[in-house]
Amino acid sequence: MSSLSIGIAGIAALLGLLALRVPIGFALGSVSVVGILLIRGPDAALSVLANQPYTFIAHWSLSAVPMFLLMGNVAFHAGLTRTLYKAARLWLSGLPGGLAVASTAACGMFAAASGSSVATASAMGRIAIPEMLRYRYDPGLATGSVAVAGTLGSLIPPSILMVIYAIFAEVSVSKALIAGVIPGILSGVMFALLIIVRCKLNPNLAPMVRDQVTWHERFVVLASVWPLPVLILGVIGGIYSGIVTSTEAASLGAFLAFVIAACQRRLTWKVLVDSVADSLKGTASIFFIALGGILLSRFMAFSGLPNHLAEVISGLAIDPLLLVIVTSAIFIFLGMFLDSLGLMLLVIPVVMPAFEAVGTDLIWFGVLVIKYLEIGLVTPPVGLNVYVIKSVVGDRIPLETIFKGVGWFIVADIVTLALLITFPEISLFLPRLMD
Repeated sequence: MSSLSIGIAGIAALLGLLALRVPIGFALGSVSVVGILLIRGPDAALSVLANQPYTFIAHWSLSAVPMFLLMGNVAFHAGLTRTLYKAARLWLSGLPGGLAVASTAACGMFAAASGSSVATASAMGRIAIPEMLRYRYDPGLATGSVAVAGTLGSLIPPSILMVIYAIFAEVSVSKALIAGVIPGILSGVMFALLIIVRCKLNPNLAPMVRDQVTWHERFVVLASVWPLPVLILGVIGGIYSGIVTSTEAASLGAFLAFVIAACQRRLTWKVLVDSVADSLKGTASIFFIALGGILLSRFMAFSGLPNHLAEVISGLAIDPLLLVIVTSAIFIFLGMFLDSLGLMLLVIPVVMPAFEAVGTDLIWFGVLVIKYLEIGLVTPPVGLNVYVIKSVVGDRIPLETIFKGVGWFIVADIVTLALLITFPEISLFLPRLMD
């Protein structure tokens, strides 16, 4: 059996294990080790298993992951995000579907502090959805808007997924993070426009909020949300200006979160313990899956499958745009069944050489990859963010209603994705200014 055949069989076996709900990290690692054993023998398999995990974990840029997680957990447990929705509601409730628009804006801000889509959806869902339902918003709109806006945590810096992608793609982590800023804002704006247009055409979806809000109240509430803009500007501004690297920015963000929490007298012992514990759990989970991904990369390199695919694509002179479209279809389809990190680490080692062969900018491609993963977070049957929202609302709203509400936003996501593919400068404008 040739190495190429073993590589193809390994991918098939991996998909089979994932279909059986085998944990993604174990599936990636076990298939890779067996594949290397068949291609290179037991000595090579043991060598890779002994050396690659340490080599990967010792990568300096990866230290940004626990620090970004710690920053988000301190912000969450210390309550630095509690007034976000209130501020967005006071400023935006006068728009058609204003509470849903406010939810989108608040999710974007929370995402910029946490870097986690699931955490964003869970935290904002508990605050925003009951408020929308109280004002008789359509349940599908109320739940769908938060589920989809929660995905902004995958794109807006600090994005854990983007850090992992940049390390695997061997591109600048700082530039990759900054590349997500404009696409993240664009995604949020598209969600808000969709809500406004739908509610303007069908006012029954979201009855207007008649509360009298003074300009004094609007400006007063801004004083309570100052910690997050400081945190966000500290991280993004530090990276963009070149004052700090992405890893240093993560440490700076965690430090600022502690300082702000202490200044507001919210840094209790419980907040500290809960933040560190959640960060350790999140880091361990991410690294376990990432280790499976790095072993898969070695297996694919030994099999020659990625290089073979790149040669076939070069030989056929396939248009780069067609390659992007085909890859988009693969990501969106597999995203219906796999979690975001596992999906990225499964597909990237296989398709990356093909994109390098046609001269694709890998930072731009990274933004597309994260956007694919965002769509996967809300598409059935797995749609992790949808299930997070379901756990928040309980039996009050059927799962089918939430998925139906999300459907409109997936259309907006596809339009955004088309814009990012057609106009690469949307993603590359800020990174190129850093040169």
